[in-house]
Amino acid sequence: MSGYLLTASGRTVARTQSAPALPARQAASAPARAGVSLRVEAEGSPYDAWRLHLPDPAAAPPRVLHEIAEILAQYRDGQTRRTARERAAGQELIALLEGAPADPGGLEEALGAAGLPAGGPYRALAATSGDALAEALAHLEGVPYAVGRSAAVLYEDPGAGAGAGADATAGLRAAWPLLRACGGPEADLRLGIGAPGTRAEELRASLTQARFALTAADEEVPVRGVEQLDTLAELLAGVPPEVRTVFGARTLGALGDGMLRETLESSWRTTAPGRVRRRPCTCT
Repeated sequence: MSGYLLTASGRTVARTQSAPALPARQAASAPARAGVSLRVEAEGSPYDAWRLHLPDPAAAPPRVLHEIAEILAQYRDGQTRRTARERAAGQELIALLEGAPADPGGLEEALGAAGLPAGGPYRALAATSGDALAEALAHLEGVPYAVGRSAAVLYEDPGAGAGAGADATAGLRAAWPLLRACGGPEADLRLGIGAPGTRAEELRASLTQARFALTAADEEVPVRGVEQLDTLAELLAGVPPEVRTVFGARTLGALGDGMLRETLESSWRTTAPGRVRRRPCTCT
């Protein structure tokens, strides 16, 4: 008998030995396909709710399926309590980064308590939903992370090669549409990604960057990294609307026909973070 234990976003929690791997995008639509699915009644968010799925409806009698689901519900309740403890440790780490600069020893202790390897590099994330963020990170197999209420710290293994960080962020971008489908059309699900860092001040800066990138994320680009803030409009998206209005009226409003505005946009694109070129010194 082939069977799967899936989350609402299509992540495979477990599968029988005979069941082939099921991609998350395909698993998310499994209930609409051939087979039978049964919700596991236990505490959870809309993003990580469990369901038992059997591709073959005749593989087990309904009574047996309900008994299995009840056993899984008890296990899920225990896992929910463990997850709550992990989230508490993750929030303590985030709070440490939000507060006054901490000594390196205190940060290393908090990283270890949250289950993250020492040394880094790390990357901070910020989202409009901590539950959605936790489920998105769970889609990244083998990647250590710590999640708080609405932010997280992701470990990027330096031994995994230069593309490890890009692979992790690509995985988050791939999982995010599945989470948005779980939340429904009214859910405001956005994600901001900071730059990687190793030292305490770099990790604090990464969290600030992630939150700023979050403000620039929108319906069209719900997942935005700080390196994507390459236009003046995206840079100003993190500024409160009231401040932008005053700035536009008193400064940009005086630019007349808009030629200078276009120049500013072009200049920002060429001097955005990661694109700055140092000019040779012409001093004598």
